[in-house]
Amino acid sequence: MNEPSLNKRPIIAISDLKKSYGDNHVLNGFNMVLNEGENLVIMGKSGSGKSVMIKCLIGLEAPDSGTIEVMGENIGELDRSSLDELRTEIGFLFQGSALYDSMTVRENLEFPLRRHTKKFGVLKDTTPLVLEALENVGLAHTINLMPVELSGGMKRRVALARTLILQPKIILYDEPTTGLDPITAKEIIQLMTSIQKKYNTSALIITHDVDCARAISNRMILLVDGINYAEGTYQELSISTDPKVQAFFK
Repeated sequence: MNEPSLNKRPIIAISDLKKSYGDNHVLNGFNMVLNEGENLVIMGKSGSGKSVMIKCLIGLEAPDSGTIEVMGENIGELDRSSLDELRTEIGFLFQGSALYDSMTVRENLEFPLRRHTKKFGVLKDTTPLVLEALENVGLAHTINLMPVELSGGMKRRVALARTLILQPKIILYDEPTTGLDPITAKEIIQLMTSIQKKYNTSALIITHDVDCARAISNRMILLVDGINYAEGTYQELSISTDPKVQAFFK
């Protein structure tokens, strides 16, 4: 992908983030900037601190020190109500899709609309928004199906539709292609690209999938030993002679 424009404003800024659990120092001064309209990939081995960083980013964990700003707001200074309101601007695509098995596809997509009434008000008819979100992922025909009736790839796409329905400015993708066959993984990557272009979303993508990183990233950060060890485009990092960087591309 092309480099993002340098004049775009930061939409997430993390500075000197530290988090430990006893003697386990998970984050040791992590820094990150996600620019408006950018796809930023973060790669790191299991236990490198990716999940902890995400939890701190959305306010589920409090860092030991450091600052996190999202859309100009320091999340450490927000009260619960303000933090909940800010979270409506952040969409999540979980690795396991996280659909509610007891709900139809329609009900899964209606759930965030009913939970976050402050953004859209109380909707008498959610069908237009539900159908629009499903049409964006090519699955309008599944509206009345149960999750058990969907393939793994379809579940991931429905989960992406549920993410889109609140029209977030930021999307966090957690291993979006993990567990999918190569063809379905390619379809998910294409969807992510088309969504970014259509809605100008800013995306933070956590992945181990080198092919996904190559296809989707404007920029990459390699998380090693709790810090942003290396940063650059896929091309720049893939030709690095640093052994710790090379290990990600073997």
